[in-house]
Amino acid sequence: MQTQTTPTAPQPQRTGRSLEHPRREEIRLEDVLHALSEPMRMRVVRTLAEEPGELSCSVFDLPVSKSTTTHHFRVLRECGVINQIYRGTAKMNALRRDDLDALFPGLLDSVLAAAALQEGRLGGDRG
Repeated sequence: MQTQTTPTAPQPQRTGRSLEHPRREEIRLEDVLHALSEPMRMRVVRTLAEEPGELSCSVFDLPVSKSTTTHHFRVLRECGVINQIYRGTAKMNALRRDDLDALFPGLLDSVLAAAALQEGRLGGDRG
């Protein structure tokens, strides 16, 4: 008895360089607020909000270890605050402003304005 096999569509090759991001409809307010509640992550978001386009992870000079920096970027990505993509060997980061503004109108602008006011009031490091 001969078994027939049906051809299957070729599967895309996984390079191991893709990163998981929540779809827009999966982003939850409590996750975004959690991500923004940590001073180092807030510093990253403020920097990304000031710059058009993408920034490499190497641009951010956070006063924490490399592994802690990686953790903060992962939290921001997994909570839906930033998008990360590899471009060659660099991991590029962009704020998901369109998604956040569509889901939570005014939230990001309010948080960024409050952070700027706090910095002006307390001075010192951008946390």
